[in-house]
Amino acid sequence: MSDVPTSAFGTLRALFALAGAGWVLAREGVISALPADALSPTGKAAHRFAGMVARRRSMQRQKSERLSVALNKLGPSWVKLGQFLATRPDVVGTDIASDLELLQDRMRPFPQAEARRRIEESLGRPLEEIFSEFGEPVAAASIAQVHKAKRVSDGIDVAVKVIRPGVRTRFRRDLDTFYTAARLQEKHIPSSRRLRPVAVVDTLMQSARIEMDLRLEAAALSELAANIADDPGFRVPSVDWVLTGRDCLTMQWVDGIKLTEVDKVEAAGHDLKHLAATLVQSFLRHTLRDGFFHADMHPGNLFVDASGDIVAVDLGIMGRLGRHERRFLAEILYGFITRDYHRVAAVHFEAGYVPRHHSVDSFAQAIRAIGEPIHDQPADTISMAKLLTLLFEVTELFDMQTRPELILLQKTMVVVEGVARTLDPEFNMWKTSEPVVGDWIRRNLGPAGMLEDAKEGLSAVGHLLHILPELAGRAEALSVSMAEMTENGMRLDEETVEAIGRAEARRNRWSNLALWAIALLLVVIAIRMH
Repeated sequence: MSDVPTSAFGTLRALFALAGAGWVLAREGVISALPADALSPTGKAAHRFAGMVARRRSMQRQKSERLSVALNKLGPSWVKLGQFLATRPDVVGTDIASDLELLQDRMRPFPQAEARRRIEESLGRPLEEIFSEFGEPVAAASIAQVHKAKRVSDGIDVAVKVIRPGVRTRFRRDLDTFYTAARLQEKHIPSSRRLRPVAVVDTLMQSARIEMDLRLEAAALSELAANIADDPGFRVPSVDWVLTGRDCLTMQWVDGIKLTEVDKVEAAGHDLKHLAATLVQSFLRHTLRDGFFHADMHPGNLFVDASGDIVAVDLGIMGRLGRHERRFLAEILYGFITRDYHRVAAVHFEAGYVPRHHSVDSFAQAIRAIGEPIHDQPADTISMAKLLTLLFEVTELFDMQTRPELILLQKTMVVVEGVARTLDPEFNMWKTSEPVVGDWIRRNLGPAGMLEDAKEGLSAVGHLLHILPELAGRAEALSVSMAEMTENGMRLDEETVEAIGRAEARRNRWSNLALWAIALLLVVIAIRMH
């Protein structure tokens, strides 16, 4: 759970920040562009008010562009929130998630002198000792910006990623606002509790902390490079660990063409169909074989080098799947392929994804409604995005708890499929996936997989036998404590009683402060209206 402050003052500040954010979103025409049909009367009134205060210039923009402008105005933390929520259509809906996918994370670059200072502080050496050349930023985003430089040691060009000044402090402050919004949502919108808004912010916090320590991104690059060392057609830049610290990451400079520039890729003589297949099969290998995948594989992060290899950059967001999650995923895919919908449903229950009070047979019926139409269509017409939308609708009916690791995987799969289809409009996701998925299923659901499961079971039994004496000692101590409590009752010392009293007083003060916060928010809105 978060260690973000939850004091009355912090919450009050967060409520004011939410009001300010709401105002920016309203002025940029974001709120008025949202559907109002399902809103309460109060919500519809707020929706009409947002339309009244929206800038005329904003209303002339596309919906996704309005969202991008608003989040960039709110600052780096909000841009990062938008990027994160683009991976969570289960939370914000598929329409908003699609708009957020188009969010342009292009912040104004910070001065080169500041970048030099941060590198020197991070590495503990003057810049002139490290780089013979250090250019202006070539890309600037919400968390960091990238410079092209030349190493003193060998004269080779490198890319240097530098953390944006003040971004950690700003993010910690804004995170308090996000937590407040999530807690309010869980409290006042019961239907949202299934989506676990607070847990969503927890995941965002963890993801951002990793992104803001560039040593961890360097570790991700290194781990993925080791995993794919023998794979054809896909690589990541190598890391210069000597010139990498918390605030700067030095890596191999990538000379290549972005996959956003399809015409240039084709003009350079690269086989687009082959690139599409390589991209999807590489992603599936990383996911199923290694359980460690690049979770931000939009075309702006993918290059094609002169040899025709795909080079992935910006590994700030990575996904992990344990062996059991990968097995469940493979069984679900295999069940869809073989039309064994009861097995697909049973796997969801075995994994704990669907609560036990629901019927396996009823869930299998719902899964069948998704799977059967797939088998009646040509494979190249089946959209992964549409399939996942149907899955989200079904899982909501059966109270399936949000699984962040699976949502991130599913969303990345949709993005990868989309990139493949821009390279090859006739791309067949299922035919291309079969060699990788089929091989993994044979290895893990066949005799070899059963042997591996047996080895894991024996290891778990051995560990249990090893700690059994300790568990027995704990059980005996607990039994003695329970016997004493039964005989003498539960006693609270004076210090505990006083602490409970202080907590109750704080809760009363919080109630009063909450009322003041609401009143002040109304005052702020009224002033801004005039």
